[in-house]
Amino acid sequence: MKVKSASFVKSCTDVSASDSFAPQICVAGRSNCGKSTLLNSLMGARLCKTSSTPGRTRLINIFKVATDARDFYFVDLPGYGYSKATRELSDEWNVRTDKYFKDGKNIAQVLCLMDIRRDPSDLDKVLINYLRDLQLPFTVVLTKSDKLSRAQICNAAIKIAAALGLARDNLIVTSGNSGAGRDALLDRIKDILDVAQND
Repeated sequence: MKVKSASFVKSCTDVSASDSFAPQICVAGRSNCGKSTLLNSLMGARLCKTSSTPGRTRLINIFKVATDARDFYFVDLPGYGYSKATRELSDEWNVRTDKYFKDGKNIAQVLCLMDIRRDPSDLDKVLINYLRDLQLPFTVVLTKSDKLSRAQICNAAIKIAAALGLARDNLIVTSGNSGAGRDALLDRIKDILDVAQND
């Protein structure tokens, strides 16, 4: 699948504001896992602000993506696990994200982003199990693969898959900086959209 264009639609705090956009590919992950960099790579445009400071994204951001197959929307959720945030803000993010997952009407897939250099955290595992409980389809996307050698990537992917109780084939290894895995992830999204369209 080839991306023709992408544009920012809106930022919102109320998940009901996203109900009119379909289908949605939701992007979730820990703060500073490379979410914005990967989204910019997938969309072919610098629409997401990147920062070395964790917790930059505090709103639900929606982007429209036009492709040669089917148009869809990326929904970029606030990063979780930002320990330096105030407790009030952290709780607000959790409530906002929880409400989106429970009430979102047009979620075709959740992309769970994780830094390939790190073992899955307890929060990562909670997210995966939470999505399983809600029966929401998800794909684990490993980011920042450009920081490791090919052998390290293979070993890390196997280790992370085992920690999450997933088959190795259920992980997609990417790098927003080098573009590695970009086409594979876009093809996975196309397959997801094809299934959603036929349901």
